[in-house]
Order: sequence, then structure tokens, then C-alpha cells
Amino acid sequence: MKEIIILVLIACSSVFIMGYSIHMLIGGLVSETTENWIIAGACTIGVIILIFMGLDIVKQRRLR
Repeated sequence: MKEIIILVLIACSSVFIMGYSIHMLIGGLVSETTENWIIAGACTIGVIILIFMGLDIVKQRRLR
């Protein structure tokens, strides 16, 4: 149970850091609306990747 809490905390912080780093990279270079769309798209892709990683962890745990 502790492991799940730690993994969820790391996943949430990873998505937050990804969004913030994109903001720092393109903030001011494009319009605010475009920046928000890019951040939302990148975070969505990141969440999908994290879901696949989580499913792989569950799959590996069931095989043991």
C-alpha cells in the first residue's frame, strides 16, 4: 500500500513538473491560449504514458 501512495505522488509531481517546464520554455514566446493548449496536450500525453507504466507494474506484480 505504501508503494502505491509513493507511485501516485511521484506521478502527480511528474505531470506538474512537465507542465511547469513547458511554461518556462515557451512562456512569452507564444500567446497564452496557445501555451495552455500545448501544456494541456503534453500533460495529457504524460498521463497516458504514466497509465501504461502503471498497468505494466500491475501486470508484473500479478506474474510474481
